[in-house]
Amino acid sequence: MDEARILVEQLAAKMLAAGAWLATAESCTGGNIAHQITLVPGSSAWFKGGVVSYTNQVKMSVLGVPQELIERYTEVSHQAAEAMAEGARRVTGADFAVSTTGIAGPTGATATDPVGTVYIGVATPGKVLSTRVVFGTDRQQNIERFTIAALELLLANV
Repeated sequence: MDEARILVEQLAAKMLAAGAWLATAESCTGGNIAHQITLVPGSSAWFKGGVVSYTNQVKMSVLGVPQELIERYTEVSHQAAEAMAEGARRVTGADFAVSTTGIAGPTGATATDPVGTVYIGVATPGKVLSTRVVFGTDRQQNIERFTIAALELLLANV
């Protein structure tokens, strides 16, 4: 069994035990977190759904990320990841939400964020947090690693 499946099954047990609901807001993972969740039978009992907010327009119009936040910090930042997670939680009515925003590659690096950078946000009933992780330059590997890192952060905060 692969790592994502194991993490999702652990997450499912925690969510079901808590009677809680989850939502996702994904940019650089392109829906892969939601995909991994829905591969597990019974996920409809704890997963409300997700938004693939690949453009800033969708981040702003669907998730409610303020334009000023993106202009000040960029869409690849702690602030954006946290606002995306909060937005997903608010829009879906979920108890928990996880978000990803980053640079999967092979292009898109900035002076502060190289290819392989992801900011992961988690919104819970009591807090919002984020982390920054940097992996390698392979796009597919990055998407997989971003997904695992997001599931791990979420699992640690449910």
